[in-house]
Amino acid sequence: MCGINGIISSVRDSQLINVLSDMNNLIIHRGPDQDGFFNCENRIFMGMRRLSIIDLSSGKQPISNNDDTISIVFNGEIYNYVELRKKLINKGVAFKTNSDTEVVLKMYEFYGKEFLKDLDGMFAFSIYDKKLNTVLIARDFFGEKPLYYTKSNNTFMWASELKSIIKALPTKPNINKRSLNLFLQLTYIPAPYTIYDGIHKLEANHYLEFDCNNFSFQIHEVNQKFKAYSEISKSEAKKLTHDMVQESVSSRSIADVSLGTFLSGGVDSSIVSLCLAQQSSTKIETFSIGFDEKSFDETDKSRTVAKLINSNHHEFIISEKDLTANIDEIILNFDEPFADSSALASYVVSNKTKEYVTVALTGDGGDEVFGGYNKYYMGSLNDKYTKFIPKTLHNCFLSGISSLLNTNQDNRGKRFKINRLLKSINYEGDFYYNIISLGFHESEVKEFLKENLYNENSLAYYKNKIGDKNKTLSDFRNIDRIISLEGDMIVKVDRTSMLTSLECRAPFLNKEIWNFTSQLPEKYLINGWDKKHILKESFKDYFPKDFLNKSKKGFGVPVGDWLRANLKSELLSYIDKSFIEKQNIFYFETVSNLVNNHLQGKIDNTFRVWTFYCFQKWYKQTYEK
Repeated sequence: MCGINGIISSVRDSQLINVLSDMNNLIIHRGPDQDGFFNCENRIFMGMRRLSIIDLSSGKQPISNNDDTISIVFNGEIYNYVELRKKLINKGVAFKTNSDTEVVLKMYEFYGKEFLKDLDGMFAFSIYDKKLNTVLIARDFFGEKPLYYTKSNNTFMWASELKSIIKALPTKPNINKRSLNLFLQLTYIPAPYTIYDGIHKLEANHYLEFDCNNFSFQIHEVNQKFKAYSEISKSEAKKLTHDMVQESVSSRSIADVSLGTFLSGGVDSSIVSLCLAQQSSTKIETFSIGFDEKSFDETDKSRTVAKLINSNHHEFIISEKDLTANIDEIILNFDEPFADSSALASYVVSNKTKEYVTVALTGDGGDEVFGGYNKYYMGSLNDKYTKFIPKTLHNCFLSGISSLLNTNQDNRGKRFKINRLLKSINYEGDFYYNIISLGFHESEVKEFLKENLYNENSLAYYKNKIGDKNKTLSDFRNIDRIISLEGDMIVKVDRTSMLTSLECRAPFLNKEIWNFTSQLPEKYLINGWDKKHILKESFKDYFPKDFLNKSKKGFGVPVGDWLRANLKSELLSYIDKSFIEKQNIFYFETVSNLVNNHLQGKIDNTFRVWTFYCFQKWYKQTYEK
């Protein structure tokens, strides 16, 4: 695991190696073990920071081919590199190291860019081909590893984290209007956007080809060659699910350093931990966090699994003080507004886990791959509701009942869920985009943002790409893969874990498992009200009766209460009238009412106020210091 940076200049500039060094120094947390630099004629520069996981002795980067005409810097892991290496050796290819990085280099040298479809892994890398005078930059299927880029008249730069690019620019870019609207709606900013004008994220499953001769680039989607699964019985699907998950856990547990699992006690982390324990000849290390706030604590479930698989279980009970101790460092490390509050808990468990191991397997992706979210029920619910309830009646009903459904506490109970559900109902067919808008509803954004910053239909790029008349479970899962998974879930885990120099691997984020489940009948994934049906059926015999059917809350964090207490004075400073007017982004009266209604306990506005708080914290750090 590493972090990478790169610069291409249209003219020779020997000083750019110092710029690259500064970019590298900002991401030492991603790779504290080594650094490395590549410089071709003071025009093409690549740098990296390495967290040593595989081939500790000889895997130093950059790595070049035999005649030094092809060089690579690589961030991530290739899980099928042993198999790919054997195939290349059989074709007469020689290797200098045992690293997966050299396998990627040799695959490119032997097959060209077509090799991208053969990689099973999480990665972002850049390869300079001296003969073609091109740079190939690629990102994995789910976008587990980040990659940012920007181009000016004379310079093209890329990096694993935004902070490296911002450091290298002469001035801070302006806020991108569409990205601001996306953030307020979603609470994060998915690829290809960033909060800044002119800086972009390379989308998952895409590659960028930069032609150094004419100083231009093109971006393409990787054309995956997926296996076709003919119509299979449920028993066959159960066996395939079981075997594919076991194999994925096995491939993602290859490391030359200590390894364990996050074990929350939910379906996904329990199955991953079980598989690793079954495959290991010694006790595995498992890690969970509990909360001294009992309504958020679920450690009893993780203890049950730890006892079942006989692991060395580490349980950390954390308090509000633990979660808020590093709140600035955690939130600001995203380098752009990011308001998923569970990032605080993800950081704490990563930081505690790093004291024992260097790699942790997680259950991330299980809900998207196997259909585990309650929101996936919404397809049939929206259809039935809109068929029988006219739109005019719905609007009257919603306006009349909204005040009754408002709560004054951050308990996220039935009234909160019903309110969210009713506000998501959509008669135009794109209701699922309402469901994933966890911050402000699109209609609300217009009330908060100054007119010159409001962007109508900020999700248009994704609706054009994915479609806006989504009705099937496959549609919803695909929206989540492209927007929510890439923009939120994966970002949260990558930044919080890498901030502690811990590598996280997610066995469910396996593109072949995704391909397999995407071809299954939907009833195999959600059977009536039974979510993740085929996954649970495949592993239920290993667990106590009905254990996999127990509800799981996830990393809920009571930020709504904190905003009324320890964070109150800071929050109030963000709605100071002179600050708001100088900022010239929000309407003062609207944001003031939103915040004060929350602080006074009149209406629980946790999600929207936390979204506002995270933006203002980022803005003040970025533009006011």
